[in-house]
Amino acid sequence: MPAAERSRLPAGIWMLGFVSLLMDTSSELIHSLLPVFLVSALGASAVTIGFIEGAAESLALIVKIFSGMFSDYLGKRKALAAVGYGLGALSKPLFALAGSPGMVLAARLLDRTGKGIRGAPRDALVADLAPPEVRGAAFGLRQALDTVGAFLGPLLAIAFMLLWADNFRAVFWIAVIPGFLAVALLLFGVREPEHQLDGKRGNPIRIDNLRQLSAAYWWVVVFGTLFTLARFSEAFLVLRAQQGGLVLAWMPLVFVAMNMVYAFSAYPFGKLADRMRHTTLLMCGLLTLIAADSLLAMSEQLPTVFVGIALWGLHMGLTQGLLAAMIAGTAPAPLRGTAYGFFNLSCGIAMLVTSVIAGELWDHYGAPFTFYAGVMFSLLALGILAWRKQQIDPKPE
Repeated sequence: MPAAERSRLPAGIWMLGFVSLLMDTSSELIHSLLPVFLVSALGASAVTIGFIEGAAESLALIVKIFSGMFSDYLGKRKALAAVGYGLGALSKPLFALAGSPGMVLAARLLDRTGKGIRGAPRDALVADLAPPEVRGAAFGLRQALDTVGAFLGPLLAIAFMLLWADNFRAVFWIAVIPGFLAVALLLFGVREPEHQLDGKRGNPIRIDNLRQLSAAYWWVVVFGTLFTLARFSEAFLVLRAQQGGLVLAWMPLVFVAMNMVYAFSAYPFGKLADRMRHTTLLMCGLLTLIAADSLLAMSEQLPTVFVGIALWGLHMGLTQGLLAAMIAGTAPAPLRGTAYGFFNLSCGIAMLVTSVIAGELWDHYGAPFTFYAGVMFSLLALGILAWRKQQIDPKPE
């Protein structure tokens, strides 16, 4: 990144990015091994994995609505984000102690509750800190640093699994360290901007407040929900690689491959989103996801599987920071936390539904049928995007 451009992004954006990097390193040390740990050590089925992942991720998204509204009510973001990161750090020892799928579910729910609490206030804090003309770049940078942690964690998992002869629990204990470092960096490295509260604090979800959310915002919510239905939990990518013969210690390579592509594409595409029509990038992201699902459905050979995984990471880089920036651009500043909350509530319900469906399809019809279902949901989302392009992104061509 050029020095002049770095100077335009506030230091707080960089600090939030490194907080995300540390927490994602901690989380992915565990999550990159968790599907195989559940199957090989705890005897879980694909439906169980789909339910655990769907419930955990959807809970995180649903909790964001309450944390987002509360951050709007308080006019403060950092304290809630710190609580969320703290719960994430506290959940990590539970994975090392887990002796059943039920305890893994409890640990995942606590971890994702923390993610839900911190998510909307953190995104609103990024929007508060970033000047509008570089908002896409700011979200892209934070997402890129977050995703560096998402492939650094699996790399460390591979190293420790090889070092300790496939000892899952020892690796899970290592994950505690970067989790608590993330909390410390947020507390001491990020300064929240002053918020000007006009008059008496009120309920952010009062009807007169919700009327301030534009039609463009609600169409972004609708599209984001459909898009979430098209992309079920990444745990199924790990299971597909296992079918292709990837050995246990190297399973985290799935997340390394996906997140390296995600990390290196998130900032360039976020920067591009500041200069071009958003719906064009969203269409590119959906077409990329369709290509990824098609490859994963057609073959379990590892070279093909890893090309599909890389394309999955590319579609994330194209779309995730962009959707966050679109919410910031279509919601009024005093209601940004609430806006992110409603968006994530809708996406959270969709994530639970699609992950359970994916697990059922996997167990009853096999992996190809699961990924072809992802293609069908992607085509549906693509059709809605083409039909309502002007409503989702009303700015001129």
